[in-house]
Amino acid sequence: MAEITGLIEEIVFRNEDNGFSVVEIRDEDTNSIVTAVGSFPFLSIGERVRLTGEWVRHPEYGRQLKMETYVTVAPSTLTGMENYLASGLIKGVGPSTARKLIEHFGLDVLDVIQFSPSRLTEVEGIGETRAALIASSFAEQREIREVMLFLQAYRISTAMAFKIYKSYGSDTIGLIKQNPYRLAEDIEGIGFRTADAIAARLGIDPNSMDRAAAGIRYVLAQAASDGHTYLPKAELVDKAARLLLVDKALVENALVQLAVNQAVVMEDPGDGVLVYLAPLYRAEANTARLLSSLAAAGTSVRFGDIDKEIREFERRHHIELADRQKEAVIQVMENGIVVITGGPGTGKTTTINCIISLLVQKGLKFELAAPTGRAAKRMTEATGYEAKTIHRLLEYVYSEGDGGSFQKNEENPIKADAIIIDEMSMVDILLMHNLLKATIPGTRLVLAGDVDQLPSVGPGNVLKDIINSGTVTVVKLTEIFRQARESMIVVNAHRINRGELPLLNVKDKDFFFDRRENAEDLPEVLKDLVVRRLPGYNNYDPATDIQVLVPMRKGVAGVHNLNLELQSALNPPSPDKNEKRVGETIFRQYDKVMQIKNNYSLKWSRVKDGEVLYEGEGVFNGDMGIIQQIDHEVQTLSVLFDDDRLAVYDFSQLDELEPAYAITIHKSQGSEFPVVIIPLVYGPPMLMTRNLLYTAVTRAKELVVIVGREEIISRMVNNNHIEKRYSLLDKRLKAYCIRF
Repeated sequence: MAEITGLIEEIVFRNEDNGFSVVEIRDEDTNSIVTAVGSFPFLSIGERVRLTGEWVRHPEYGRQLKMETYVTVAPSTLTGMENYLASGLIKGVGPSTARKLIEHFGLDVLDVIQFSPSRLTEVEGIGETRAALIASSFAEQREIREVMLFLQAYRISTAMAFKIYKSYGSDTIGLIKQNPYRLAEDIEGIGFRTADAIAARLGIDPNSMDRAAAGIRYVLAQAASDGHTYLPKAELVDKAARLLLVDKALVENALVQLAVNQAVVMEDPGDGVLVYLAPLYRAEANTARLLSSLAAAGTSVRFGDIDKEIREFERRHHIELADRQKEAVIQVMENGIVVITGGPGTGKTTTINCIISLLVQKGLKFELAAPTGRAAKRMTEATGYEAKTIHRLLEYVYSEGDGGSFQKNEENPIKADAIIIDEMSMVDILLMHNLLKATIPGTRLVLAGDVDQLPSVGPGNVLKDIINSGTVTVVKLTEIFRQARESMIVVNAHRINRGELPLLNVKDKDFFFDRRENAEDLPEVLKDLVVRRLPGYNNYDPATDIQVLVPMRKGVAGVHNLNLELQSALNPPSPDKNEKRVGETIFRQYDKVMQIKNNYSLKWSRVKDGEVLYEGEGVFNGDMGIIQQIDHEVQTLSVLFDDDRLAVYDFSQLDELEPAYAITIHKSQGSEFPVVIIPLVYGPPMLMTRNLLYTAVTRAKELVVIVGREEIISRMVNNNHIEKRYSLLDKRLKAYCIRF
């Protein structure tokens, strides 16, 4: 067994996912450069290490030390100490700060950081806040190394290990040894299979009740991520038994135990037992109850001559509402709950503006909200009144431990005479439940959206179930207005929705088709469209006006590859742009990015013209923005989102972002872009559906460009397959027997 001690002079290669690295180390005994290979999570240039391993000879790179174990040891020279501090390992310390620290404290600097961090303020440019950051980062690095080495043995990636440590802190190893299955429940990105592999290595019995219960919860959680609120018991038991490779009797016993512990709810509506995760059962059952209660309560304020008010609105705005629009306004004024649905160009926005006008004339207080920041911003622009995200309307507050809660609820309801929610197709059962808990009976609740779009990403089929229940007043807007009929985007959206082929390349219109047979040609075609042709056509800004919407993530025409290609064309590397690599992704200053999961605790500030207006917390799945700054010294990346929120991410949080030059059509829900480009050359039938194409086309305000094969467009239009979601909201509403 060989052993060497020395400074890391260069990291030749590192896989950010698993920590495997090729490093060059200057051996202190021989002063020669030694190449070492192995898993080195969190090692940085300038660190002093002691390695043990075996010498091997690589056919191309020659003699190398294949590392088996390593420990970090304090640098023994001023130069080594300075290189270590300047490596970026410790937040708040860059090259210039490292030099100042060495000049002031010499070889005692690490002792000062660890035991007397307040003394760091003796160095020019270091205040109390930065001193605390340096000390906490140094302590965290010492602690995390032990965790990293423990988790590396279970093939946990470096990035995921850091996320686990962030959740559990110094208790990480003890908690995992006690119950590895908690990882699948607590840590997003770690599934049951990973937790199960760790459990197996820890010697946990594969027939244990804990394992069976974890498998059941995993299957139900996967079903929820596919949009289901429950699974039939027989299907659940079968899936869990196959996942666990155990007898179904064990699964049945574990299911009973979960029900006794109130982790799941089993219900038999008459045609077999259904199994819910408890929070989803409560959300679905209470949503039905609360909707019924609101509808039965009616409205607290009555209107007089509504027709007269509508005519006055028409006169002021020089328009004439269609009969269905007038009906929608009247129904809102007379009922507790009204659904307004309709496709593009049918006047949903004008109808909502008329409703708002009548509320204002009556002196009534109202709130406007939408599921996402982009949708709320669009609603604000369309109505002239502030619209909030539903989370902000309900005053979501994050807190450690329980994850946070909505401050608006039964005890502290929304004080409004009317609440108008747009983009209702995006609202899942959990968010709907929280909205209804905060809505007082007597408040008008208006639910507006396009029921033909893709359903919510989260569990449930809320808008469709409410409409199908027949228990709530629904007004469907169907007339396409003259000005909208001039747009081929609107015309083709409705043609697609009816199962008819879109009209392509109508002269002087806003819907174009660029025929391309080979998927391999798409990246170059799309780059040419985004960089040259469309900006030249109407001066469109490639970063803010043009969005590529893609059916799938993988393949040459998938999100991953197209983002690489478009990033290289629109935001190439430059000496004056900072970068940060995370796995295979390079984040670069001025990149367009998207938040891909809800983060309720991330703090942000609302910025306008460089001035902070107010602060808040919470960034949500689908929010898009531009990277403003990447600071390697403090290890943060800042993003300015479309609604002027500036959020600062720690480098450990960058798995929550991805490049957004191209995004999936599913992720585009609730958004609108001046120009949409849709590449369509291939895809599985289950994915390439009519409502996917319809959703993509309706995201465009000014121009749609489809690139690909007419055959694929035809297949999608003719494929009206809609994946069934297990949900009982419609039947629960019917059970309350409310008719309007």
